[in-house]
Amino acid sequence: MTSANNAYVGGALDLSQVKARAEARQQAQEQPQSNGVQPFFTVTEANFETEVVRRSTEVPVVVLIGTSRSTQSDQLKQDLQELAAAGNLSFLVGYVDADATPQVAQAFGVKNLPTVVAIGAGQPLTNFEGAQPKEALKQWLDSLVENVGPQLKGLEAAPAAAEEEEEDDPRLQEAESFLNSGDFDGAIKVYESILEAEPDNTQIKQARDTTKLLKRLDPANQTEDPIAAADGDKGDIGKQMRAADAEVVAGAPEKAFDRLIEAMKVTAGDEKAQLRERLLELFGLFAGNDPRVLEARTKLASALY
Repeated sequence: MTSANNAYVGGALDLSQVKARAEARQQAQEQPQSNGVQPFFTVTEANFETEVVRRSTEVPVVVLIGTSRSTQSDQLKQDLQELAAAGNLSFLVGYVDADATPQVAQAFGVKNLPTVVAIGAGQPLTNFEGAQPKEALKQWLDSLVENVGPQLKGLEAAPAAAEEEEEDDPRLQEAESFLNSGDFDGAIKVYESILEAEPDNTQIKQARDTTKLLKRLDPANQTEDPIAAADGDKGDIGKQMRAADAEVVAGAPEKAFDRLIEAMKVTAGDEKAQLRERLLELFGLFAGNDPRVLEARTKLASALY
């Protein structure tokens, strides 16, 4: 079991606050808790931000990226599910089905299945690949809870009525439905319609831009290694933008920002405008005070003038 490398999984965890909530939970062997938190749940595009990123600010979240095609993966899933059920919500386990939701698996940047990643405060902490004896898993989880748990704020109480009403917004439920079915265009259309009425809604803007990124990263739209392709053809801005997407989810947004800024320096007119628009869209996936964004904005100003 090794320490997590930010270039391995970090960027996916910095993506924006996707507003749509999902009720997609495995019904079998998932017992509801008093505050609505499940010890074991299925990770989807729609609940990734809420149940993995945000929840990891409260307790450690262990994510298993696996496949039913692997007996190792099935055994690891069963063991983690049982340990989570007995863990008294000191940690949570999320399962990513790499076959059913390849976009989510790709966002984690996994190389092999199964892979387990521990998340705390929205950041990757440790990861390992392959099978582990159940006792070793328990020791690893105990260490995670002992060392990371006290640094987190603990599980919050059940959401307030106002938040529950927000989750019941039929527009967001519609977007959620599209996301769960893999219809990115449908979700984007919903977000665009909301923004027409609420142009200053930054959360919806982030949700829309994250969905656009997920669409571009859909394996069905990938025919080659985007970074290698871009490095081999510096003059193709389409390849540069695809490579920047890949670098963001690989945990290297600063590389993505630099790539687009460097491309802007040698382009003009519509091409330069396209690169700038994509760069600003990627900025929006991160907090405005993120030092990587602040540094890139300074570089952008120099590139423009």
